[in-house]
Amino acid sequence: MEESFSSIGRVEAIRRLFENSGYEPFAEPLDFVSSSGGRPCSASRLLLEGTDFNLEYFPLKHLGYKAVVAVTGELFASLARPKCLSVVLGVSSKLDYPQISELWQGVVYAAKEFSYQSLSLSLEPSRNGLAISVSAVGEKGAVDELIRPAAKSKDLICVSGRLGAAYLGEQVLERKRDSLEQYKMLVGAYIKPELDPCAVDNILNSTIRPSCGYFVTRGLADAVLRLTRDTSLGAKIYADKIPFEGGSFTLGKELDIDPISAAMNGGDDMCLLYTVPIEKYELFRRDFQTFSVIGHLAQSDVGAVLVTPDSLEHSLSAQGW
Repeated sequence: MEESFSSIGRVEAIRRLFENSGYEPFAEPLDFVSSSGGRPCSASRLLLEGTDFNLEYFPLKHLGYKAVVAVTGELFASLARPKCLSVVLGVSSKLDYPQISELWQGVVYAAKEFSYQSLSLSLEPSRNGLAISVSAVGEKGAVDELIRPAAKSKDLICVSGRLGAAYLGEQVLERKRDSLEQYKMLVGAYIKPELDPCAVDNILNSTIRPSCGYFVTRGLADAVLRLTRDTSLGAKIYADKIPFEGGSFTLGKELDIDPISAAMNGGDDMCLLYTVPIEKYELFRRDFQTFSVIGHLAQSDVGAVLVTPDSLEHSLSAQGW
């Protein structure tokens, strides 16, 4: 017989969830001491059942992991090291302790993988399905911030993963579940996004400092438009330089979805986007081989454009929703 929250109680449920996790339950989530004189950096995300995930096919453990990746990537984009993680779960009556325990396993696994020092949890009732609110605090090194260069025209725009893959993977789960094995890499990009735990350390231990950083979660176009807004510069993205997961064009043809459109406007890719000084190109290509150079910053009058293989330029637009 499955244990219910009504029989366990909220406080006891939280205590049990923290057993053998390596984290203290009921700890103050925002309490950390800076050892380098750095400053805090925060990120938050709300994931709603029916909007951000479907429990008919989304494994709960992977969902917990993905929720942590969603905020950790924002810290990594700012070159901040993770410190504190706070999770609030809105739990509906259809989920009981065993299901929430499975989801929490994914959260704890991710918290350890990304070296969070503290972790907190609050459980709240929900009338409309599962809601996951995640907040993270990281630390930017004081010296690292001082030596970060200003963005300028011709800085390279680089991304850490395959674009459009998560959106196409979601379409497989929604519309072609009989093809899961054929498109398992695309499905994996949506269900369990990968984020290198050493991403920030690798950059800070090199002589390369990105001028800007973003976490691509609402399509590449949205991230590039934020980049041009924040830098007051233009940007050119080259369609033939965008990295795609194998099977993207085959699936796109089957579903009548343009993989380039999926990359520009799809969501949940959870890739890092950095702009790197062009004079660091050879060093960057040698030391960061998992990144792809997909374009560059330009003069402000260029705007934000996608350049096709036949050199036509199309203005980018994105709702970011």
